[in-house]
Amino acid sequence: MRTAYKFYTGSAQTLQIWINFKSMTRCKIILSAILLVVAAGRTLAQNHPAAEEESPGLVKWLSFKEAFELNKKQSKPFIIDVYTDWCGWCKHMMKTTYSDPGIASYINTWFYPVKFDAETKDSISYQGTMYYNPVNKVNPGKSTHQLALKLLGNQLMYPTTLFANYASGFILNSQGYLDNTKIEPMLVYTLENVYRTTAYEEFRVQFEKAFHDTTRPKDELKKYTFNQALELQKKEPRKLIVDIYTDWCNGCRVMNKTTFSDTANAAYINKHFYLIEFNAESKDSVRFKDHTYFNDGSNGTPFHQLAMALVKHNMALPSTVLIDENLQLLPYQNCLRCQQ
Repeated sequence: MRTAYKFYTGSAQTLQIWINFKSMTRCKIILSAILLVVAAGRTLAQNHPAAEEESPGLVKWLSFKEAFELNKKQSKPFIIDVYTDWCGWCKHMMKTTYSDPGIASYINTWFYPVKFDAETKDSISYQGTMYYNPVNKVNPGKSTHQLALKLLGNQLMYPTTLFANYASGFILNSQGYLDNTKIEPMLVYTLENVYRTTAYEEFRVQFEKAFHDTTRPKDELKKYTFNQALELQKKEPRKLIVDIYTDWCNGCRVMNKTTFSDTANAAYINKHFYLIEFNAESKDSVRFKDHTYFNDGSNGTPFHQLAMALVKHNMALPSTVLIDENLQLLPYQNCLRCQQ
């Protein structure tokens, strides 16, 4: 990944337990791959580049069997590379995207990467069903595996990359070659469970603005610590907006650099609210409503006691909490889509 990102350095188990977003919405994916009909009975594929030498890349690929066995012990999302041995763009993606040290490290750490030959002759067990390649004497040449037909929905194009969270039933299907810029938001979207609150295309646009748009206006939003805002609130009562985030949450950074930094939103917030940036892993003590809150691990989480209290012990990142002038909590929402 690019150096602009900050990635979580704790355990994968902690990340999987504590990142959970609300209410899945339907992913609306714009597929921009150019399709060609290839010769006699062949499948659809991208125009392929000049022949390249095979490159294993830096990703530590697994079989479906290996990945599902590991997933029983520790749940992680899957990234599935569906390819064929004759696909030039598949080889090119292996030689470029999957050979990038940052991308490969991110995938190896947080995903189970599966490399699946869509024309393999091997039988494969997938979610309790056995799938085969129907090659036979009548059809002795290359043929498409039954599992490839299931995964790709009979719309065969190579490479196809699947991003899946089997615990929640989420699968994102992306056809065609993915360079670093294209694959980055898909990885974050899947790992941080953003799909539960935001359609992919909307997230991708905001991700581009946050990390790649050099024309964004300067952030004019006034931000405070919890203690600073509470002191200001004593002199001039206003509602409080609490932006709960962590340094490793890329979804939090997207929201901070887009929704909160929107010029119209910033002007309105500055006039009517005090915006509190609250790192859920902060070690600072906070005095709130005659009670002092700490982050000493006593609540069994890596998160601050006050952060957990504000989200009613249902941590999701990013979270936005509203507090009225009398320091009473208003209904909060976990959101990346707060631009309204």
